[in-house]
Amino acid sequence: MTLTFDKSAYCNLLTKVIPKIIETEDEYEYVMLVTEKLTFQKDRTPEETALYKLLVTLIETYESEKYALDEVRPHEALQHIMEASETRQSDLVGIIGSSGVVSEIVNGKRSISKSQAKALGEYFKVSSSLFI
Repeated sequence: MTLTFDKSAYCNLLTKVIPKIIETEDEYEYVMLVTEKLTFQKDRTPEETALYKLLVTLIETYESEKYALDEVRPHEALQHIMEASETRQSDLVGIIGSSGVVSEIVNGKRSISKSQAKALGEYFKVSSSLFI
């Protein structure tokens, strides 16, 4: 079953959120709240998914300009995401390998393969490029 995109429903969503280039911390926080709700919403409509993607793009643009980071190593990005999401190493066993492999990856003793990066990206709902 393919869901069709309802332009009217999308316009209603846009009217509620009024997405625009993020210029202030208050705007950033508001867009983050809306995006967080959409992130964890089950059974998102195609219109909600389109809005979600738009908001994520606006957030990424704002963060890249406002919070330019030094180069972060893949295992450091993984550690940060794990901490922020309260994910334990044991939660990743079976997703990217055995407990030994997970430990080595998290501690930077083993590099993250492309297939593991893809699995991590899907698990955390982020771009796999963070882990490469």
